[in-house]
Amino acid sequence: MVRVILSSGNTNKIKEIKEILSAFDVEIVSKDEIGFGTLEVQEDGDTLEDNAMKKAKELWNHTGGIVIADDTGLFVKSLDGSPGVHSARYAGENASYADNNKLILEEMKNINKENREAYFKTIIVVIDLQGKSHISEGICKGEIAFSSSGKNGFGYDPLFIPEGFSNTFAELTDYEKNSISHRGRAVRGLESIFKDILR
Repeated sequence: MVRVILSSGNTNKIKEIKEILSAFDVEIVSKDEIGFGTLEVQEDGDTLEDNAMKKAKELWNHTGGIVIADDTGLFVKSLDGSPGVHSARYAGENASYADNNKLILEEMKNINKENREAYFKTIIVVIDLQGKSHISEGICKGEIAFSSSGKNGFGYDPLFIPEGFSNTFAELTDYEKNSISHRGRAVRGLESIFKDILR
């Protein structure tokens, strides 16, 4: 079984990716599990692609193994695409999920239902044993709720109602969310890449 290293210390994200990648014949480990938990990368890229590639390359340089790094953003139409690439730190450098959600709701308090369109986008970068980069993208369209609702998930999940649903991501089960989410779609898009890598 081939080992794949995730460039993330976010336990929620690690759990989600492990569940989604369970169909592949690989051992998924986090950077923390192999002693690189303190390896930090300044996510100062202009795009999600920039940040994901930067994280993947840094971890690959230290391990030489197959690595996966991702970056995700929430893009709200009425906020001119914000928070976008700054999603994780929208309310400040050390902002909590609750801080970010509160700011979004405050900024959108006068926006009507017809203008609350948004989408999540995930970019996943895989670097294989030869150092070749592979990219997969996943997008989930939806809208921003008028209030926070639900206890599952993380990040902006309590605010985001995916297209075709009346509940937020945070009100869905892990299975329901993974089947339609941006990250789920991005990971499933890696199937052909992994088949090639593991051939």
